Amino acid sequence: MAADTRPSAAGPGGTFVSVTGWGRTAPTTAFVLRPRTADEAAAAVRDWGTRGGIARGLGRAYGDAAQNAGGSVLDMTALDRIRSVDADTGVVVCDAGVSLHRLMEVLLPLGWFVPVTPGTRQVTVGGAIGADIHGKNHHVSGSFARHVDAADLLTADGAVHTVRPGTELFDATAGGMGLTGVILSATLRLHRVETSLMSVDTERVADLDDLMARLTATDHRYRYSVAWIDLLARGRALGRSVLTRGEHAPLDALPARARRAPLAFRPGRLPGPPRFLPPGLLTRATVGLFNELWYRRAPRLRLGELQKLSSFFHPLDGVPHWNRIYGRGGFVQYQFVVGHGQEETLRRIVRRIARRGCPSFLAVLKRFGEGDAGWLSFPMAGWTLALDIPADLPGLGAFLDELDDEVAGAGGRVYLAKDSRLRPELLAGMYPRLADFRALRAQLDPHGVFASDLSRRLTL
Repeated sequence: MAADTRPSAAGPGGTFVSVTGWGRTAPTTAFVLRPRTADEAAAAVRDWGTRGGIARGLGRAYGDAAQNAGGSVLDMTALDRIRSVDADTGVVVCDAGVSLHRLMEVLLPLGWFVPVTPGTRQVTVGGAIGADIHGKNHHVSGSFARHVDAADLLTADGAVHTVRPGTELFDATAGGMGLTGVILSATLRLHRVETSLMSVDTERVADLDDLMARLTATDHRYRYSVAWIDLLARGRALGRSVLTRGEHAPLDALPARARRAPLAFRPGRLPGPPRFLPPGLLTRATVGLFNELWYRRAPRLRLGELQKLSSFFHPLDGVPHWNRIYGRGGFVQYQFVVGHGQEETLRRIVRRIARRGCPSFLAVLKRFGEGDAGWLSFPMAGWTLALDIPADLPGLGAFLDELDDEVAGAGGRVYLAKDSRLRPELLAGMYPRLADFRALRAQLDPHGVFASDLSRRLTL
């Protein structure tokens, strides 16, 4: 997981670095090491001091999950071998530091795609398991760990265990935010595709009730589904949205020219924002203007448009360091889920966000399918809303605390991979297997070898 880092002092085999999550809030200093082999990773874990350590990939956890103030951080990105690919069955064995981007580069020409991808390709396989990431296809395919056949896990005693689905250690590791050990490698099952293009349907939706009705009635027809939602719209336009759904395009849907290289993968890149931006760019007025234009330019209904994979799944990856647009203060990414039957809670929260005027232009609503077995895995059957908010918005902390209370009262939960400020007393109600997770951690790691800013803040 990459993030902003500023070296401050060197030490043997590593560097003291100021580390943040992708939201660029609450930096803390840790001793960062970058092992090149599993043996070097094991040696680093044995040498961690009283503040322990945590594994880190490409830094796309938004909050403090891959930070460790005063302790160690293990940068896993040098363990990046793809060990084997079975092109007939779609099974790949790879190191934990391999990114989803690299898997796509290697696998797409063979006719295979990663089973689950979030809104960025810049996530490692280890991070994908540790956060049990989800994507636009959760209602069909579940979360990432559902497609993992096995993982090698380095635990606090220095042993390496091959963990498999259906075991307690696997279920604690999937979504366990790196706190059961260091994932070294994994065996993944892939999804067969004929092309590297998507067939996409796009439609404008008038309000939140209309959006939920369409998703409920027709989501099963699509593998991928997501709605951008205007969280500044109020009144009859509350929750107006642009609904985008798609499938991997079959070969016969491509024009003749595209059929010459149907599995080509060429994601484009745009210039990134400058390193320093003046404060106050993202105000209610500027984001309101953006939202109005974005909604109006969307088609009322467009069917079967061919789009690149990168455009459909990862549009922001084309803008390096896009997180800088929020300025020095950074931003909070807030994501929650509430179950089916709690639609009124979702309406109430959207209404409160609109009334509060939170300037969020990266807000998405999805419909989750059944959750998976991970004890701290985030998804559950229901509705999930994610939004970004400038961290320096006045009164933001108190406002999000109120939303947490709404979510918890409805039996929902917040996403730990994006969290940076949840109150620990709410966690047990959100994650019913928390006590089991803590008990297993105490048994496996009685001396707190694995620790992070997140684990200390939430007493995980």
